[in-house]
Amino acid sequence: MRVCVIGTGYVGLVTGVCLAHIGHQVICVDNNQAKVELMRSGKSPIYEPSLPEIMQLAMQAGNLEFSTNINSAIANSQILFIAVGTPALPTGESDTSYVQAVARAIGLGINGEYKVIVNKSTVPIGSGDWVRQIINSEIEQRKLDTIPQFDVISNPEFLREGSAIYDTFNPDRIVLGGSSEKAIFLMQELYRPIIERKVSGINYIKDLSLPDVPVVVTDLNSAETIKYAANSFLATKISFINEVANICDRVGADITQVAQGIGLDSRIGNKFLQAGIGWGGSCFPKDVSALIHTATDYGYDAKLLKATVKVNVNQRLLVIEKLQQVLKILKGKTIGLLGLTFKPNTDDLRDAPAINLIQELNRLGAKVKAYDPLIQSSQHHPILSTIKLENTPESLANGCDALVLVTDWQEFKYWNYVQLAKLMNTPVIIDGRNYLDANTMAAAGFYYIGIGRPTRGNSLVAKRLQQGNSTSLTTQVA
Repeated sequence: MRVCVIGTGYVGLVTGVCLAHIGHQVICVDNNQAKVELMRSGKSPIYEPSLPEIMQLAMQAGNLEFSTNINSAIANSQILFIAVGTPALPTGESDTSYVQAVARAIGLGINGEYKVIVNKSTVPIGSGDWVRQIINSEIEQRKLDTIPQFDVISNPEFLREGSAIYDTFNPDRIVLGGSSEKAIFLMQELYRPIIERKVSGINYIKDLSLPDVPVVVTDLNSAETIKYAANSFLATKISFINEVANICDRVGADITQVAQGIGLDSRIGNKFLQAGIGWGGSCFPKDVSALIHTATDYGYDAKLLKATVKVNVNQRLLVIEKLQQVLKILKGKTIGLLGLTFKPNTDDLRDAPAINLIQELNRLGAKVKAYDPLIQSSQHHPILSTIKLENTPESLANGCDALVLVTDWQEFKYWNYVQLAKLMNTPVIIDGRNYLDANTMAAAGFYYIGIGRPTRGNSLVAKRLQQGNSTSLTTQVA
């Protein structure tokens, strides 16, 4: 099929590249000329594992091109994906101005060929009908002899940054919302190789023997709600386990064992039960806020979702509390952060917990250093100009009073912590993701503090810390 993807952010670029990989003729449109030129050279403007390789293969096969000419792309395509950003406004509602601009462009550029307009962007509930109205309004103003025919479909994405290629080819489900049987049929044909798990490339498909991917066919409003409800539920699940972790801290239980015990219940499952310093990124915060705002618009107070957000905000500052418990006054102390991105395998700092930690540590007068495999300059975020970015584990640990693991990058498991402990003023580590082995860290000479886990630490370090503080540590030392 001839496919146009408008917007080349995470969702748009991954969608376009993957559709081109399975044989469709795809043109990705963006209004940023420099970005388009970069993509034409075979380079990806975003960090996403495997994306550049698949992108280059699709271009070599003649299935993928990039353009700034939206009118030509619209006129020559059968299926048009709207994949522009919908960032959160200060009120919590989504900024749909980019979606509106694209809908108007479609209304101005659409021709006599029947087209399917696909809302891939995460849009407020009811946006499908809104987009249809905008397109029709622009068509009416053109006073054409023959009115172009089109249908609007909601096809929400469920991609995880860092594993977006895998998620595209191995979805848990494909959601198609709309009332047109013709449009639904064309979308099912578009995704047929993915639905039937017939994508070439052994590394892209989880298990060829699995049954076909479920396709949920529903109405526009329900499809749009599914996206918000899914992310809000996952965010709530994380806030729940963090709430239980905070209780574990007070009663001496181990949240990792508690999570394992409840996760074996098939009604609960073990995913998203990793306690830590909270969720971030571009999706969870925006989608939860948008659903709360929608509920308010329609006269409902979404108390559980509001509590989910509140728990998450408090969880980010829990690390500060733990640092104060062990070091007392933070002014003049040096704190090293392991990781900055909101999750591993991405360079995304949008709403990352590390940003809040840096802001609070700066306010309290601490000196902050950080190491992240993908963040090596302050160009990623203005606040990084206030800290020192290190490029080796040794330079990060040198002279630190404590380390804080913020992002669970795989390489952090294999650092030489025996050597790092010797370089620090006090070998303390706060494991904000419960990612490291507590006993291993204690054996390396560290005083280890997790989230909702009993403290582990070298007895000499513990004694030294207690002697240096006016009050004893509140957590158990084993």
